[in-house]
Amino acid sequence: MYLIAGAYRPANGDNGAMESTGNLLENVALEKPTDTPDERWMRHALAAAQQAATAGEVPVGAVLVREGKLLVAAGNAPIGLHDPTAHAEMLVMRTAAAQLADYRLGGTTLYVTLEPCAMCAAAMLHARVERVVFGAWDPRVGAVGSRLNLFQMPGQNHRIDFIGGVLATECGAVLKRFFAAKRGG
Repeated sequence: MYLIAGAYRPANGDNGAMESTGNLLENVALEKPTDTPDERWMRHALAAAQQAATAGEVPVGAVLVREGKLLVAAGNAPIGLHDPTAHAEMLVMRTAAAQLADYRLGGTTLYVTLEPCAMCAAAMLHARVERVVFGAWDPRVGAVGSRLNLFQMPGQNHRIDFIGGVLATECGAVLKRFFAAKRGG
């Protein structure tokens, strides 16, 4: 499974790397001194995306944060889990809900490297995620602005604030490299 729960602490040294507290993300550069908080957390999502790529999954990563603390991070895992719903966003929401013993995830921000699809966006609405920040836009199946916007459809009983395009170049590059390698160059 590609779930990472827990917190990170700064590594010794000044290279910007973070040291894990018992999870899979060892020695990954997770922030730069000039990063905004959204960029900082998106770098954590990018690290989870890299872990997914290493496992042969489409490299999408997500982290769920509440009050400035990491609740959980995950990369895509539909292939490894034999589960078509095992998108990174779904995995972080499922894990956090279980950890918190509450299916409502109010007060959280979900960071994901690719614009959520309709399944994930609908689950975020049901979970009452407060805010979503995503990296690359998905013109094929994006459901938060590219193809449609589930967060702004009339009649919703919950509204999610969202920002797209945070570290979009880096997030898109991870996907492009992965698919270029799959196609042989």
